[in-house]
Amino acid sequence: MIAEIEKYIEIQNNIDEILKNSPFKMSYIIEKSGIKKPTFFKKLKEKRFTPEELLVISKTIEPKEWRNETKEEILESLKKAQEEIDNGKTTDFYDFVAERRERLKTLKDAKG
Repeated sequence: MIAEIEKYIEIQNNIDEILKNSPFKMSYIIEKSGIKKPTFFKKLKEKRFTPEELLVISKTIEPKEWRNETKEEILESLKKAQEEIDNGKTTDFYDFVAERRERLKTLKDAKG
């Protein structure tokens, strides 16, 4: 539990840099947070977001598909992937590249 609290404190203390390095515009993050713009910037300056607000912000800037997974989640994902391969459920390389390019375009568009 100590590690989680230390991580929370680290995030709270570095939230300005985390948001600065985010691929999203600040206006998008503010909109998704549901916090009024002046209040958001005051909280950012004072580094006093509530845990709930930090959770909403982190879900905005780190969508589920990007978040860090636990060891168990990774192992389960690998197991499912192996089952799909064994069942012949694979994706053609060129289709995969096309999908990734489309995703990159979508992310760039969201960033503005």
